[in-house]
Amino acid sequence: MPAQRPTTELDARYSSALNPRPGAPEVTATQWAEAQRRLEAAEIFWVSTVRPDGRLHVTPCIAAWHDGVLYFSTGRGEQKAKNLAHDAHCALTTGTNSLTDGFDLVVEGTAEPVGDRARLEEVITAFETKYGPHITSPEGTFHGLGDEFRSGDAVVLAVAPGTAYGFGRDNGVYSHTRWTF
Repeated sequence: MPAQRPTTELDARYSSALNPRPGAPEVTATQWAEAQRRLEAAEIFWVSTVRPDGRLHVTPCIAAWHDGVLYFSTGRGEQKAKNLAHDAHCALTTGTNSLTDGFDLVVEGTAEPVGDRARLEEVITAFETKYGPHITSPEGTFHGLGDEFRSGDAVVLAVAPGTAYGFGRDNGVYSHTRWTF
């Protein structure tokens, strides 16, 4: 199901509001529309899953934000597919690796396989639109991904956010926003 309009909260414990710096009095929560814009634009995500023995597994992936849901894929025999078959809870993370500037996002939710053919075609279009020649060109890194989705060789997973977090850094002014769905 698509994400609903969340409640938005600035968590002052982890924001510059409690650790004053120049610009800190103006720190506010990031609006969900801005977070969605960033999810749509992000090219690389990190998906975190839990192995059956409780150990974490983190791996990079590509993902597409479509109709309030974050979609990614995995091969049927890959570790993340095995982990999600055991425990469907996961987190997808994207952002920057700078200490003083940037914005990081974490989306927590439950991964559900996409079985509906019409929805699958929408997701394929979302991936092709977002990643362009990386998917559509024969020389592309992920060429043929849509065919793998259609054939079932790759499992397409939908994660509607349960909770999401935004960690902003603007020239050393920090904000921490929590969105609850």
